[in-house]
Amino acid sequence: MTAVAAERDAVVRGIRGSSRFDVRLAGVGSATAAANTASALAKGDYSLVISAGIGGGFVGRAELGSVVIASEIIAADLGAETPEGFCSVDELGFGSSRVPVESNLVSLITDALQQAGLCVHTGPILTVTTVTGSSESAAMLDKRVPGATVEAMEGYGVAVAAQIYSVPVLEIRTISNAVGPRDRSAWKMKEAFEALEAASSILLEVLT
Repeated sequence: MTAVAAERDAVVRGIRGSSRFDVRLAGVGSATAAANTASALAKGDYSLVISAGIGGGFVGRAELGSVVIASEIIAADLGAETPEGFCSVDELGFGSSRVPVESNLVSLITDALQQAGLCVHTGPILTVTTVTGSSESAAMLDKRVPGATVEAMEGYGVAVAAQIYSVPVLEIRTISNAVGPRDRSAWKMKEAFEALEAASSILLEVLT
């Protein structure tokens, strides 16, 4: 599941159009991604769901052009503001903001990407409804989820749909920009799409 057509096309190029994969558009945002993923799962028989695309990397943990495999998928802004600060939906007692991933597959894919010469990291990938645009917001997220590597907008929605249908889930992101002040002139979109294509080609070899 990819948010937009450019991400989908990069994945399709990487897997060389293999019929073993069904690459679909999730749409932008967690709610749309959840609905579209659930719709696909209701109509098909799948053994794994992957949320794939580009995202923003936290400085010092995920450099531009690198690949990140989620160790956990987290809805980072799902909760409530309180006088003491942010209170997650978990702390409120209304559910969970975290979806676990298949750790054995994370290790398998990470090793394969490294052996292929790609720069790859693992760590929590955050789903947000509003992309970070300041150093203050970046620091707040970093404090909220220690070790956070990437922020994007769809992973949690895709993951919840997969969880409902009892299908394992992964999230893979390649880094186009740094989390923090929004500076489009510094973005590396071409490199991120190339990395997404390269990572997808490894999936073709690893996932059987």
